[in-house]
Amino acid sequence: MCSLVQKYNVPGPRYTSYPTVPFWDVNTFSGKKWEKTVKRSFHVSNTVSGISLYIHLPFCESMCTFCGCHKRITKRHDVEMPYIKSVLKEWKLYSAMFDEKPIIKELHLGGGTPTFFNPENLKYLIDGILRLADKAPDAEFSFEGHPNNTTKEHLQGLYNVGFRRVSFGVQDYNETVQKAIHRIQPFVNVKNVTEWAREIGYTSIGHDIIFGLPHQKLEHVIYTIEKTKELKPDRIAFYSYAHVPWLAGNGQRGYNDADLPVGDEKRMQYETGKELLLNYGYHEIGMDHFALPTDGLYKAMENGDLHRNFMGYTSSNTHLMIGLGASSISDSWYGFAQNVKNVEEYQNLVENDIIPLYRGHILSEQDQIIRRHILNLMCQFSTSWSKFKLHLPHMDSILDRLKEMQEDGLVHITEGNLQITEKGRPFVRNVCMAFDLPLQRKNPETKLFSMTV
Repeated sequence: MCSLVQKYNVPGPRYTSYPTVPFWDVNTFSGKKWEKTVKRSFHVSNTVSGISLYIHLPFCESMCTFCGCHKRITKRHDVEMPYIKSVLKEWKLYSAMFDEKPIIKELHLGGGTPTFFNPENLKYLIDGILRLADKAPDAEFSFEGHPNNTTKEHLQGLYNVGFRRVSFGVQDYNETVQKAIHRIQPFVNVKNVTEWAREIGYTSIGHDIIFGLPHQKLEHVIYTIEKTKELKPDRIAFYSYAHVPWLAGNGQRGYNDADLPVGDEKRMQYETGKELLLNYGYHEIGMDHFALPTDGLYKAMENGDLHRNFMGYTSSNTHLMIGLGASSISDSWYGFAQNVKNVEEYQNLVENDIIPLYRGHILSEQDQIIRRHILNLMCQFSTSWSKFKLHLPHMDSILDRLKEMQEDGLVHITEGNLQITEKGRPFVRNVCMAFDLPLQRKNPETKLFSMTV
């Protein structure tokens, strides 16, 4: 495994979309084209299951230096209601595109820090969304909670408007690591919010744990997972820290590359953590996710319904996902669109009845086929091109790029089918990269992605 880590540890996408954002064809994208794909997708999605909403709430009171998300650092809470009103105005602009009332199958509050917002203001937001939509009978509402500022009132208030799933960012319980990433968070805080959520009735509680953080050692990962076992969350995201300090405005410049565990040391953190989680009754779900057999994510994997989008893995395979808020990304299945990132610019555009798009990409037929293969690999660890509709004209060159992985025992290829082996699962991103045409053409000197291992 050690030599394989050294061999395949290269920069690569996490594939929350295909094509990935750096390779979007922004020159041919337009608001009119985007609206056309939204309308096309809405009818299918609304009829079959409903649509998904992602709402980006960008405000944080302090900077966590491991975070690569778009955020605004402030302690002023008077920003809450004006921002919420802008989000509701944007939702009204999208709702005007539809010829029937949307049904919401999935809604997720991300950030930033959603629990930066007052519970009453969050209720106002959700009530405003639902005034223009119906909830699907099996709707899944979820939010990201910061253990340091999530209150019982947050949990109860969001539960009252339909939320049943919450994820808490744990990262690591070691104080040295917490200081390095500027996230001082005692275990008792995580324990409190987890137990409150369980008491209130949340049916899925998740914890996020990161390996590969600055100054993090193997014993820190083991300790964090041992403490997590005490609380037994329903699902766990156990993923690699993405070191991308070249991104503008990124707080990751606060430590050096030398402070990071790399290569075999980092891989050992993952392998040991994974083994512990499996021993504690969790099942591996796609890439970097683990769930108990009672959790909806596990059931979605077993039923073949697991999906992956900009919110990560989800059990709701909707065609249309609308992203509301500054920097949010929407997915119509036939196209992607991202909102402007600056909060004031976002609010000004919405106030002037303009959907605040910044960039996007309309998928070609070939894009859609490759996207399906990458989704299959990320969600089921297998894909097939034996059927004509999933065959690609450059399949031979893809197979050539996979040949070495096959020789290393990472993939098993038969006529028209590919299966990622147990040995190959840690390298699923590398397998997907073989299908990624734009990635093959990029300048190798250009920094775009974090390391795959």
